[in-house]
Amino acid sequence: MPKREWSTTGVANGTTTRLLCSCGLAIGLGIVVSVDVSCSTSESSTDTAARAGDAGDRVAAPLPPFTLEVFDRVRIGSKSEEPNFHKAAAEIDISKGPFAHAELIVDLTSTCFPFEQWKSEPPPAGQNWPASCDAFDRNFEVALIDPAANDGPAIEVIRAITPFGGPLHIERDVTDILNALHGKRRLEVTIPSYSDVEGKVSGSNGGWNVGARIELTPGTPPRNVLAVVPLVYDDKTLGATPRTFDFTLPAGTRHSRVEYLATGHGGGAVEQEVCLGPADEFCKRRHTLSADGVPFVSGEELWRTDCKALCTMTKGGPFGSYCLENPCGAPASVQAPRANWCPGSETPPLVFEPEQLAVPGEHAIDILVNKVSADGRWEISAKVIAYGD
Repeated sequence: MPKREWSTTGVANGTTTRLLCSCGLAIGLGIVVSVDVSCSTSESSTDTAARAGDAGDRVAAPLPPFTLEVFDRVRIGSKSEEPNFHKAAAEIDISKGPFAHAELIVDLTSTCFPFEQWKSEPPPAGQNWPASCDAFDRNFEVALIDPAANDGPAIEVIRAITPFGGPLHIERDVTDILNALHGKRRLEVTIPSYSDVEGKVSGSNGGWNVGARIELTPGTPPRNVLAVVPLVYDDKTLGATPRTFDFTLPAGTRHSRVEYLATGHGGGAVEQEVCLGPADEFCKRRHTLSADGVPFVSGEELWRTDCKALCTMTKGGPFGSYCLENPCGAPASVQAPRANWCPGSETPPLVFEPEQLAVPGEHAIDILVNKVSADGRWEISAKVIAYGD
């Protein structure tokens, strides 16, 4: 509220006091006195209301929780001439922060399952699957892209593998990421779906349906996030060849978290002792990560052995029995260990807090995979989240 001041003299106990008058309120500096001072103002009632509104804005409660609807059963397909070939993207506006909590919720469905859907879309004559069904396990990735920095890596927020033809529900906390970003971003979902034109092992026009939303609770952030720095998001890593990523941590950084995602894929030749099947999908590889030359991950094998939990045998369906979580997959394949992933599940990031990244300034992270087959690949992403006090 603007104050109007006059110098006037009030005498109390022999003390001369300068008075502050603000619309009828007289306050003695050093001593309270009773003085009849008339305050005048030219403000209208509209001005007064506006000032009250301004004051209210400064102390307003956070916005109520709200939801950003990103995708509503958007189809990602397998034909390059059709929309959303392998990818779907949508713009989101995250300018209404900060957020006390932010949750990304993704739902994946297909026409493969439940099998009752086959009544409305039966397999074409001579084929084994509904045309729109993708019966295989595919990479399933969700990333945030800065439209102003298309040359830089995206921020991968979910790495998963689709089930063999079945549904998947994923919830991922993105509070720290969204509190570090401002304005508009592009949310992109990638599923490299493929078709079998003969419809024998999968549908002849296979694809997936994706729903995505972000549930946001505005309020005081739980942590003081200063920045999210994406380092890499690709499949270009070569075996036994370190890759170095330089970056800068902002002023005020007191500690940092590194999130590393890596999964092995491909159909290379089987290597005895280290591979149970085609490389690199079924190969054990060792990963080493260093911060400013100091290893914080030393030769760690990224290998999932819990895939058996994703095959609850169930009677019924077109094949007599099936894995409930992976209804279109051969049980032996579903249950097999793999290079840090399982069909029908999310691969959570490996999280580290290297002490070298507890100070602002220039830094570097090195990533090394001990071996990658010529016909295999490791898809990796890494980001650094910087925190203040």
